[in-house]
Amino acid sequence: MKIYQVDAFAAAMFQGNPAAVVPLTGWLPDTVMQNIAMENNLAETAFIVPADTAGGYDYLIRWFTPTMEVELCGHATLASGHVVFHHMGFDKNEIVFRSLYSGDLKVLKGTGKELALDFPANMPALAAHPGQDIFSDQCTPQDAEAFFEGLHIAPRELYRGRHDFMVALDDEQEVEALAPDFRRLAVAPARGVVVTAPGKDVDFVSRCFFPQSGIDEDPVTGSAHTMMIPFWAARLGKNRLSAVQLSRRKGHLNCTLTGDRVFIGGYAHTFLQGDIFLQV
Repeated sequence: MKIYQVDAFAAAMFQGNPAAVVPLTGWLPDTVMQNIAMENNLAETAFIVPADTAGGYDYLIRWFTPTMEVELCGHATLASGHVVFHHMGFDKNEIVFRSLYSGDLKVLKGTGKELALDFPANMPALAAHPGQDIFSDQCTPQDAEAFFEGLHIAPRELYRGRHDFMVALDDEQEVEALAPDFRRLAVAPARGVVVTAPGKDVDFVSRCFFPQSGIDEDPVTGSAHTMMIPFWAARLGKNRLSAVQLSRRKGHLNCTLTGDRVFIGGYAHTFLQGDIFLQV
């Protein structure tokens, strides 16, 4: 079977977030797909299966980290769209992927070679404010303590989206300076924690930590931006935003909030294509 490795949300090769994309004619056993993702040892491996377009979608999609299946992954969906458009002869301007847990997800051709994800918006809600002794049913005092101790920052407002917790800091330098204790962060009950702040040259920046999912720091996280885009759109009073994820590889994203949807634009570059030799 074919395999592609794509740098997603990358201004150039060797930037952004690398994802593997494996096109299939039908689903493999879950244990086999998990083993392939483990062997790839990338943040995500996406598996896609062609669908009957009469159902309103073009492909089914699932995502696996090296240790588990996840409900949503943005960069691997962008990478999958890149593979379908550029390597599989898809001749439309929009691909509809149907996922098991997150509904229909679209990848659109943008200006030039840019692609854009069309995902549901995910406005985070206040989960805790330890300084004011506020805790929702989604976050215990012990959970909040684990996050703040793990990030080595003073307690403050803690938000929760569908998948992750989120903390907003005051400026970009604070985000850059973080040196988390990943073992401490890993005990908190969520996919991970997103830390964000206003940017110097862009509207907002972020870093994303997922030790619970086998990824200490993710290079670029499209799904986390479904939460940050409505958050910063409300704070900054604008619906078009630019963003950089401050990982070592750097990710560049052009973001738009439209109603209950977010559009996350970026570039993708094929690094390799090859074959998996597998007996099932």
